[in-house]
Amino acid sequence: MSDARTPPRTTPPAWRPTGLNWSDGGAALEWLSPAGATRSSTLDVGARLGLTVGADRRCLGLWWDGRRVPCVAGSRIDAAAKSGQCESCAAIARTRSVATDTTLDDPREFRVYLAHHGSVVKAGITASARGQNRLLEQGALSSLFLSAGTLVSARRCESLLTAALGLPQQVHTARKRLARWAPGTTASRAAELTAVVGRAAALDWPPGQAWDPTEPADHAPAYGLPETGLAPARQLDPLRPGTTVTGEVICRIGRDLYLRTPGLGESGPGAPDSAASGGVVLVDTGLLDGWDLTRADPEVPGTASASPVAAPGGTGPGTEQDALF
Repeated sequence: MSDARTPPRTTPPAWRPTGLNWSDGGAALEWLSPAGATRSSTLDVGARLGLTVGADRRCLGLWWDGRRVPCVAGSRIDAAAKSGQCESCAAIARTRSVATDTTLDDPREFRVYLAHHGSVVKAGITASARGQNRLLEQGALSSLFLSAGTLVSARRCESLLTAALGLPQQVHTARKRLARWAPGTTASRAAELTAVVGRAAALDWPPGQAWDPTEPADHAPAYGLPETGLAPARQLDPLRPGTTVTGEVICRIGRDLYLRTPGLGESGPGAPDSAASGGVVLVDTGLLDGWDLTRADPEVPGTASASPVAAPGGTGPGTEQDALF
């Protein structure tokens, strides 16, 4: 029988991750409190990560006019979802998104860029004030800027590069991850980007964008991605309450983390199908978004399940084209 004088136990308010963010060349996991406050946990290469999965996963709401608006319904999110937004909040967000071409009245300056993703170079645009952060968020191996001007003219330039040079405006997640197995050298990527600039220079560049190509910037050092590449043994499955994710951060690129897990080298035939089975584990941080997560001992083997990653040319889970950046 409980003592009436003893206050009842209370569960601390859940802080939920909203995503892996990049600023000034550094990566951090952002967290949202029930009251709407935010904080960030820096994720440097060599950091030890330990997380325990709580009871539920809920919608994080959306950004609107520079602030986060909570989800009115507080909707639960499926464990397999690749983001922490419910369908309703995602639909509202798309109505004011530069990325989805639903707004063209943004008065900011926008730059046209080329991004190197291993086997392909893509064209894109970003607000000038964001600097290199847009490129780091999408996991570009290297990049350069071609011009700067209005949003409408930037879109025209992007479309011109696609029509005239065949450059894609989107690259599948699976293709980007595949490029990390053998990313090549800084010099080879710079040469390929410079060659595309030469082809673009011959085009009739639309007015409203000042042509001013920059030198290629290589992003592999910011990620911690070695020239020899990274070959993850496993990738994290959708989370389940009560499990843990632990390991040492050896690379963070785009929204992905690569963790060296306790028990390194134990994976293989007959090994337990979990992140604790060792080797390098690929973590799509989109699977973390919206979960009630608390700290766990990073030195203790994790218990969250993870699936084998197919080698280049394979047909396993690692080859699925599941999302776009």
